[in-house]
Amino acid sequence: MLDFLPAPLKGVLVVLLILLNTLIFLPFLLLFAIIKLIIPVKLVRTLCTRMVNLIAWYWIGFNNTLADLFHKIEWDIRGARELSKKHWYFVTCNHQSWTDITAIQYALNSKIPLLKFFLKKELIWVPLLGVAWWGLDFPFMHRHTKEQIARRPELKGKDIEATRKACEKFRYTPVTIFNFMEGTRFTPEKHARQNSPYKNLLKPKAGGTAFVFGAMGEMIHTMLDVTIVYPDERPGIWDYLSGRVRRIIIDIRTREVPERFLGMDYEGNRELRADFQRWVSGIWAEKDARIEELKVGA
Repeated sequence: MLDFLPAPLKGVLVVLLILLNTLIFLPFLLLFAIIKLIIPVKLVRTLCTRMVNLIAWYWIGFNNTLADLFHKIEWDIRGARELSKKHWYFVTCNHQSWTDITAIQYALNSKIPLLKFFLKKELIWVPLLGVAWWGLDFPFMHRHTKEQIARRPELKGKDIEATRKACEKFRYTPVTIFNFMEGTRFTPEKHARQNSPYKNLLKPKAGGTAFVFGAMGEMIHTMLDVTIVYPDERPGIWDYLSGRVRRIIIDIRTREVPERFLGMDYEGNRELRADFQRWVSGIWAEKDARIEELKVGA
């Protein structure tokens, strides 16, 4: 509707409205998160969890409305019809730009449980945001380094066990865990430095995904393999905010995670670790070929 405005003006207006949206919703989110923190009653915490999730959904929904209002994007979203908010998911995606996150939120908000990230346990002490992440039930990782385990062998397996206990609340509440397997945004320089065997992707880092399946394998059996293609060019986040992105293809493939990887001991079982890495590499090879197909079809 407002796509006729100059791109810089659209970008400024969208940023200001997102900031306003955040300033309006954040105090309410923090309020319910703090109530949830200080009143350890199951019913209260359940109600607060529902409220903070609802606030987050509305926050994302408003941002998506801004995209429709200010931008004229041709969205080609494939594979989202059979999804459900009552199911547990692990989501991964190729990573080219910070636009990827807004695009995924546009495609999946209200279709699956709210996207959540594993965070280092130290981040819970970040002012305001730590409480907000805790209130939103972002799972906090308990990880020990190889050096720590070498010094204290009794720590082996404790990180998975601690994280598994922290994720017990998800047993009865559907959740979506999100992770960029590449670990960083794709650039030609990084691609060359890695000597990546894939034309359009960096090498996947299997360890983070294995950690999720090790800690939450009893709950998360399904992976959403998301592939994003920008047919015109790879945009920066400002390109998206200012309306310069005209076409986005989002291809979603639903994959059942092989049972042998659920609850696995990735670090302690060498054969299983190699098997999991082969499985991830196969997914990445298929994704690389799919990107080529989507580019040709666009």
